[in-house]
Amino acid sequence: MNLGDLISPEAVFPSLKVKNKKQALQELAQKAAALTGLDAREIFETLLQRERLGSTGVGRGIAIPHGRIAALPNIVSVFARLAEPIDFDALDEEPVDLIFLLLAPEHAGADHLKALARISRLLREPATIEKLRASKDRAALYSVLTEPATSHAA
Repeated sequence: MNLGDLISPEAVFPSLKVKNKKQALQELAQKAAALTGLDAREIFETLLQRERLGSTGVGRGIAIPHGRIAALPNIVSVFARLAEPIDFDALDEEPVDLIFLLLAPEHAGADHLKALARISRLLREPATIEKLRASKDRAALYSVLTEPATSHAA
């Protein structure tokens, strides 16, 4: 699964300005709502429910909030690099500045897990993380996100 199948250039935000985790999830929900035509409140509530199970801050300044929404026709993702790192209750207690939101239809099952695994593999690569932090605009970020997976990352 390629990330190009999951994210469009319009879903990449190079300098999102938020002050905290709740505001980040609200902003991302609004961006996802604009892309999908779904209700931003429903997306936000879905993300909050998932966060209550445990933070999606996976460490090294990265968070992968995700959830399932019945009305969603296909998997949608939004990527944001934050203007300033925020506390996200991450596993390593480090502030988060890279957020990859993933929303899947209720029935997506294995595809949802494959998409999460693909995102996790990409964001496990130190060189990729460096490139995402160094890229200045939407086009550059999108290019890094959609680079073909390296053979050893599979």
